[in-house]
Amino acid sequence: MSEDELYELLKTKYGFDEFRPGQLAVIQKLLAGQDVLAVLPTGTGKSLIYQLVGTALPGLVVVVSPLISLMQDQVARLNYQGEKQVAALTSQLDYGARQYLLNHLGQLKFLFISPEMLGQDIIQTALMQVQLALLVIDEAHCISTWGPDFRPDYRRLGQIRQRLQAPTTLMLTATATQRVRQDILTQLTVPDAQQVLYSVNRPNIYLAVEQVNDEASKRVTLQHLVTSARGPVIVYFTSKRQTDLIAEWLRTTTTLRVAAYHAGLATDDRFKIQQQFMAGQLDVICATSAFGMGINKADIRLVIHYHLPTTLADYVQEIGRAGRDGQQAMAIMLYAPGDENLVRNL
Repeated sequence: MSEDELYELLKTKYGFDEFRPGQLAVIQKLLAGQDVLAVLPTGTGKSLIYQLVGTALPGLVVVVSPLISLMQDQVARLNYQGEKQVAALTSQLDYGARQYLLNHLGQLKFLFISPEMLGQDIIQTALMQVQLALLVIDEAHCISTWGPDFRPDYRRLGQIRQRLQAPTTLMLTATATQRVRQDILTQLTVPDAQQVLYSVNRPNIYLAVEQVNDEASKRVTLQHLVTSARGPVIVYFTSKRQTDLIAEWLRTTTTLRVAAYHAGLATDDRFKIQQQFMAGQLDVICATSAFGMGINKADIRLVIHYHLPTTLADYVQEIGRAGRDGQQAMAIMLYAPGDENLVRNL
């Protein structure tokens, strides 16, 4: 497709006049049959890239995604946009629904799936029977950061890609160091992939560090920040225990609707809290880094780090959840002397 035709499709199907930074370059490379590793800042419309390419090309777009909540969110968004040929193949489907989906892949345009599910022979066999327009690895940094131990199926994606006749592949992430980018390309065996890299800087997010004297003054500062915020707030902690304690303290000392979110909660409870936050029924989420990847809430006005983030990449991911609507937002790190010891001990 010509550039004019891409702009026409962008306008008629998605209602936008302009592409966001990086979108057009990635789309053009994919339509030319090139594999692409795209590092684009959060909130820049990464999902529109594979949606538009899927509309322009015949065949099925397979999106490998790390979280069921993320898949459900993407399916809901596509349905809302009028795209009905879309499904998520997850462990929540019963055997009958899963079989029906596998027998009707040819009627789909977009299929969302986890690396573990994609690793099953029966699913690969079904996918080999249909034309694949594009293979998308969403949150591609997970290949490097989760793959070795936590989710080993990420390390098998390269083999699976070859078995599926090496379809054109798009690897998407918001943060990846040079080492992580190289690991992604090596694991997926796409050494010649084009890399499209854009700065992670988000000019609409004001960054600050607030130095406090001790834990007591940190709490006072936190309380002031969350009560004066002009919209939803995420507060990040390194400790699950502190997450629960501070959430309970904020509930008793303010009128805000506050919930704690961490990996120690039951799956159903985590899902319920996430849905409440998305629906505007909570003002503040006190969370560990377990919260965020499946969250695409545009109006978060403030992200606070109560503890130091573990890595710079984590910091960039977490502050990137603020101000996705393009409006002004803030990211504030609270620092008390000795905070770095917690990260070192971990």
